[in-house]
Amino acid sequence: MTRKQHWLNHWMVAGSMGTLLAVSATTLVQAQTVGPRTDVLNLQASASTEVARDLLTLTFSTTREGKEPSAVQGELKQALDAALAEARKVAKPGQVDVQAGAFSVYPRYGEARVNNRSNATQITGWIGSVELVVRGRDMDAISQLTSRIRTLNIAGVNYGLSREAREKAEESVVADAIANYKTKAGLYAKQFGYRGFQIGEVSVNTDGGAPMMAERMYKPMATAAADMALPVESGKATVTVSVNGNVVMTR
Repeated sequence: MTRKQHWLNHWMVAGSMGTLLAVSATTLVQAQTVGPRTDVLNLQASASTEVARDLLTLTFSTTREGKEPSAVQGELKQALDAALAEARKVAKPGQVDVQAGAFSVYPRYGEARVNNRSNATQITGWIGSVELVVRGRDMDAISQLTSRIRTLNIAGVNYGLSREAREKAEESVVADAIANYKTKAGLYAKQFGYRGFQIGEVSVNTDGGAPMMAERMYKPMATAAADMALPVESGKATVTVSVNGNVVMTR
């Protein structure tokens, strides 16, 4: 390599390094001068409505005890079959749905006894339980079952919203929630000295109203009380639509 070629290569390397240093310095200055944006505003707005709960869920259950698991299982099946026969008389698709719930049989243990090998607990009997769930929008028909089902007891009462009622309520308030969001954005932008705003990222969320459980627990009903249908007091649920996001305020 001649002295001229060596000098030329050295000049090209030095020039490249100088360019890289200049670019790095410019990037560093830009990073230092760019701060957090002060024209972005985070917002949240919502709208709500109250609607009558139109869905009733009744849970029936009973327990049995015995010395043999097969006997306990047989008694539970007999009680469930009798309750199902009554519930199916009023069953209507979409209005009254009937479903067998949990069915379980498990041992009951007594105190531990000491023998020559180990401390062993003895099975003294068997306990079983069964459930029947009736759910639907025909509350009158469902409530009548409380006086017709005699082999199971009421274990729970739940009032809620059907999917159709919830979606209809959400559709009625989503426009109000979005309008409230825009109103807030314009008001806050003006108070910060801006003329307007542009909508940025936005998410729309719904809260369909939590189901209401009856406060009192139902004990096994006496024969006289069993002739009375369950009073229907469904109450109302609050459906809320929330809008969350940010806007860019403009001059």
